[in-house]
Amino acid sequence: MSDERPNQRPSNSGPRKKRPFQRRKVCRFCADKQVSIDYKDPRTLRYFVSERGKIIPRRISGNCSKHQREITEAIKRARNIALLPIAGSHASA
Repeated sequence: MSDERPNQRPSNSGPRKKRPFQRRKVCRFCADKQVSIDYKDPRTLRYFVSERGKIIPRRISGNCSKHQREITEAIKRARNIALLPIAGSHASA
């Protein structure tokens, strides 16, 4: 038995496809200093919550880490005082 391993991929895998370049999203709170994060404003917070009620991650929403933490905290506070639903809009079906 030889210890040599082939350095090539199997022929059935095909060529690798590169992802198209996507422009990095800019944090809307850093770009516009007048927009604030407030737990009493559910209309703004709904933009960062999925239909199922999950908080949308940074890589999708485009927020910086500082503002993502603030949004997460505001969403949790709004859920505690029942301004936002905990499980999303289709949970009562």
